[in-house]
Amino acid sequence: MNRSVPYFHVDAFASEPFAGNQAAVMLLDGWPDDETLQRIAEENNFAETAFLVPDTSGTADLELRWFTPALEVRLCGHATLASGHVLLSQQAGRDAVTFGTRKAGVLEVRRSGEGYELALPAIQTRPENWAEAAAALGGEPVEVWRNPDGYNVFLYDEEAAVLSLGPDMRALAGFGDHQFIATARGTRTDVVSRVFVPGAGVDEDSVTGSAHAVLTPFWAAKLGRDAFTAYQASRRGGHLACRLDGERAFLGGSCVTVVEGRFRF
Repeated sequence: MNRSVPYFHVDAFASEPFAGNQAAVMLLDGWPDDETLQRIAEENNFAETAFLVPDTSGTADLELRWFTPALEVRLCGHATLASGHVLLSQQAGRDAVTFGTRKAGVLEVRRSGEGYELALPAIQTRPENWAEAAAALGGEPVEVWRNPDGYNVFLYDEEAAVLSLGPDMRALAGFGDHQFIATARGTRTDVVSRVFVPGAGVDEDSVTGSAHAVLTPFWAAKLGRDAFTAYQASRRGGHLACRLDGERAFLGGSCVTVVEGRFRF
């Protein structure tokens, strides 16, 4: 072990510890090789580890990459929110921070009330048939909407149908690195969802920012308005405020740092 870097364990989309989605945020002075990044993410064993290095290109404040315990992902919302929380918590006079990513463009986290607002690309889907995946997910979805990058929305007729799902994770994983987003109108919030990503090593995600970048344009069209409340009904659970503005999905939420220290490797 010859490196020691700042390490933060953050509960994102949570207003108190032990809720929302866990992310590790690590501040690096430069990129180690990809194998090392993957091994660190496996060691952390969270849905995502966010790695940050200074951006010397002038495009953004920092470069950002995300890894699950199994692979690098193209977009992760909750770990981006957690990264913004870490940076903005350290700089009380700063209102926003930007992150340059490899496949999702420049992302921004800004202060909003007592929490934050995360700007992600609004991910569009279109209706398609996928009977095999619907069968593996379970229940009886009334519509299936898909995006070529692996985001798949399964619309159910009521919240109870989403809450009672018991997917065949092995079958879902067999389709590859896909997000399976089960959603319906909510009873206490406008929208409810659960998200499964077993092909990326995460059977059920706790609170998924990227899924809500999909759900924001999807439900804005269904509801006939650009803003709504959402709840991801995992065991830990998390609340989000969703807002569509042009080609951006804005997700509002809070974060809590539960561990701060050094990671040695």
